[in-house]
Amino acid sequence: MGGAPEFTADGVDLIGYHDVGGKPVFKLAMQVVENRWYLYATHFWEARLSIFDVTDPTDPHLVGAIEGPDEAATWQVQVADGLLVQGMERRPPAWGGDPADTSDEGIRFFDVRNPLAPKLLGQWRTGDHGVHRNHYTGGRYVHVTASRRGFEGNIYVILDITDPAHPTEVAMWFLPEQFAASGSAPSRRISLHGPPYVLGDRAYLSYGTAGVVILDISDIERPTLVSRLDIGAAFSSMIGMHTVISLRSRNLLLVNTEAIAERQQEAYNFAGIVDVTDELHPRIMSLLPIPKPAVGAPYPNFSTRGGRFGPHNQHHPQGSELFADDNLMFMTWFNAGLRVYDISDAYLPREIAWYLPDDPTERRGLLPKTLVTQSEDVLVDARGNIFFSDKNHGLHVVRLTD
Repeated sequence: MGGAPEFTADGVDLIGYHDVGGKPVFKLAMQVVENRWYLYATHFWEARLSIFDVTDPTDPHLVGAIEGPDEAATWQVQVADGLLVQGMERRPPAWGGDPADTSDEGIRFFDVRNPLAPKLLGQWRTGDHGVHRNHYTGGRYVHVTASRRGFEGNIYVILDITDPAHPTEVAMWFLPEQFAASGSAPSRRISLHGPPYVLGDRAYLSYGTAGVVILDISDIERPTLVSRLDIGAAFSSMIGMHTVISLRSRNLLLVNTEAIAERQQEAYNFAGIVDVTDELHPRIMSLLPIPKPAVGAPYPNFSTRGGRFGPHNQHHPQGSELFADDNLMFMTWFNAGLRVYDISDAYLPREIAWYLPDDPTERRGLLPKTLVTQSEDVLVDARGNIFFSDKNHGLHVVRLTD
């Protein structure tokens, strides 16, 4: 297990762990090549992407890396069709960045048909601070969350990568109040967090404090607004809507905001289910239950124990390598660890399993201010193995109890 931390859990078994040399990983992506399973993991505190062979999930092996570019925050990764899409942005000061930073930014494209020898094919730059979360499931287009001069916050950009050595921009979309030249500054910072979650001719945008935005992209060069669900200031941090995942077969969206303040000194952050049977009028159906500490825990609740508490990343069921079940939802909750929900009754979601690593004993990065568990990203492969990351721990591999 490579020195896995102690933990408490219910309904989940620990099957594997990798310490990654004391360098915590962050966002995760997967591909299968010649019956071998490869996990791509970005890093929190270094400009690096690590490559693991997880064919045997009980014994993850570090088999390669993509280094740099220096000083950039290389937090985002997507893999499909033998192509790796590496997102890069300038690191915010709170994460150790320099306000005068001029590091590289944008997207780098790598040929990973040979997973052990990534080959750089090309790059696209925003001309500003870079990109955040992007969406790529193969094919011609990459759907990008991009910064752009003259705009408040990130906007939506669509790239044609028919030739990944020379990606071309085919469309962009933004909310009118984001356009700085309009002279009407929004009352709350509006920024597309992303990724744009794309299914068929629809793009579902987690648009920060502007809530959920649904676009018709049947004409890929001219996205048009279908509808918008505004969550208002009563729910969520300054970040607002963090993730939107579509369950097209059930006319549902799985949504969540993101906690940002430590000890929850902000509005309540939620994860919930949205009904889009009438996509012109989306409506929230239910909220996921708030995680509770285990019996005997030395704190009465997660909100006041230190670090961030609230939803962060969901498992994205995109691609044949990844687990897809419209009745299950996997989510990290920062200091409450990994949480698994049965959403077969969309009006009454219920927690069915959880896994909480013990707090780290060694600080490996700047955050959180209080050294507690901060579970970050989660990915579930098609075999049912659940991989998740932490700001100051290594890579965990768990499975639902049979």
